[in-house]
Amino acid sequence: MAESMTNRAASPRLRRHVEEFDYVLIWLTLALLSFGFVMVYSASIDIAEANKASGHNPWFFAQRHLMFLIIGGIAAYTVFQIPMMRWQKLAPWLFVGGLVLLALVLIPGLGRNVNGSQRWLPLGILNLQPSELMKLAAVLYAADYTVRKGALMHSVKQGFAPMLIAMLFTGALLLREPDFGAFVVIIAIAMSILFLGGLNLKIFGVLLVGLVVGFVGLIWSSPYRLQRIVGFMDPWADPYGKGYQLSHALIAFGRGQWTGLGLGGSVEKMFYLPEAHTDFLLAVIAEELGFVGVAFVIALFAALVLRAFQIGRTAAKLERHFCALTAMGIGVWLGVQACINIGVNVGLLPTKGLTLPFLSFGGSGIVANCMAIAILLRVDYETRSLQRGKKGT
Repeated sequence: MAESMTNRAASPRLRRHVEEFDYVLIWLTLALLSFGFVMVYSASIDIAEANKASGHNPWFFAQRHLMFLIIGGIAAYTVFQIPMMRWQKLAPWLFVGGLVLLALVLIPGLGRNVNGSQRWLPLGILNLQPSELMKLAAVLYAADYTVRKGALMHSVKQGFAPMLIAMLFTGALLLREPDFGAFVVIIAIAMSILFLGGLNLKIFGVLLVGLVVGFVGLIWSSPYRLQRIVGFMDPWADPYGKGYQLSHALIAFGRGQWTGLGLGGSVEKMFYLPEAHTDFLLAVIAEELGFVGVAFVIALFAALVLRAFQIGRTAAKLERHFCALTAMGIGVWLGVQACINIGVNVGLLPTKGLTLPFLSFGGSGIVANCMAIAILLRVDYETRSLQRGKKGT
């Protein structure tokens, strides 16, 4: 009898504990991270065995990826402990800190140059890519800015111009690296949050036209970017030059067909497809797991982005506007970056040098993605706590 009463008393406490967290979001994230670890190992075996720096250890990249996952988990746990009110106060300072890091990367001898791009700060055994952390800083800053300037969103001079200047300065630093892909993602984040925050539609329309013109100008003025566009338009015209990466990615998709060649069965990852474990991981997934594997990845991302917007909408109903815009901004970030990477892999977009969130090899990206999910969970956690408090009264 006493045991039964104890169980009945414990049950509501257990139920409250379970309801504190969004386990759908947690499981979606774990599914992406776990699947990514398996595919990074599969895609990097041959590269690691041939790499003298790895000591010809086939587990080299998988071990480093696991280390990044552990660091990402620790960072996520730490981030979750910080209340959203604190994040809002820190947002401008985090943005300024991100700009400082982007500037440090460009200093000769301090930033590390890989394949013609200077995007990394060497930190011993790890390399920090500030542009990945800047995406999260841009989400927080744009959300805080929109909330603070909410009453001025109809004004170009007071509402929009300061954000435009901040984004142009950020873009100038990113294009010096160059990292055009990160610039596109950050602009998409800022634009989306401003739009969701009530930016005047006429201003938004003019801005969109201006962005299209600006992007065309940036591409046309840079021979490097123009070559990528030419290679993207017809990769088979120069399959051993400008169209090399895309042509081999398309071959991987073609070989995979519906169900793929089986895990580990990719041929393209054997030194044919550059960056097989990073930018073109999806092509390896397509070759080994076919349409089914690619559809699985797309479904996970679609569910993740939808969940982020649901969390944001719930926060908005409780008039927690910073939390709402932050959640939706994270959804935009992850969704846009995933769409760009998928588009590049299937030949719908020119090569951008963007990784697939949660899946591709890359320490800074994995850590930044885990931190973003922790903030999403924090938004949801505080929203649920507030809803329980209202029900209690």
